[in-house]
Amino acid sequence: MRERDAGRLHVIAGPMFAGKTEELLRRVHRAQLAGLDVQVFGHRLDTRGGAERLSTHAGRSAPARLVEQAAQLRAAIGATRPDLVAIDEAQFFGPPIVPVIEELLAAGIQVEVAGLCVTYEGGPFAPIPHLMAVAEEVVKLTAVCTVCGADAAFHVRLVADGADALQPTAAQVGGAESYQARCRRHRREQV
Repeated sequence: MRERDAGRLHVIAGPMFAGKTEELLRRVHRAQLAGLDVQVFGHRLDTRGGAERLSTHAGRSAPARLVEQAAQLRAAIGATRPDLVAIDEAQFFGPPIVPVIEELLAAGIQVEVAGLCVTYEGGPFAPIPHLMAVAEEVVKLTAVCTVCGADAAFHVRLVADGADALQPTAAQVGGAESYQARCRRHRREQV
């Protein structure tokens, strides 16, 4: 029996509202059309799609297994050898996701990862920058600035009155009610 070649890592990154999950689900759909064995995972913090589904801000959804920790992802895959593993919201798994992905790649599994590469404060959101550095393919998407319509590489967190939250607050998962996409020029402006 011929040993399986090493897998390939593809990373889809960008700010909120850039279409990362949409692109991930597009790739999953294409792989399924090609007859590949695909396993899809998301983080339990992302509840947009409800139980055991990934969902985009635009409303597209697909079945997925939602887990809380990288070790649970490893356990869910177990001894199976899917052709492709898709992981959404990878930033929520933190750095422990990196060795899990490396194991999948070493086993010859293609890994598609989507996640935020930047925090709402504008800094790198680990582990996505690390994964981008070691990936065979990186797709960096932008959103549309809610202030001027330009390409937005950032997002800001809003406070209850609609003003930008420029000071760190407790962790918060949300959508348009909590965050806005912003270009570099408007990322620090309150509107």
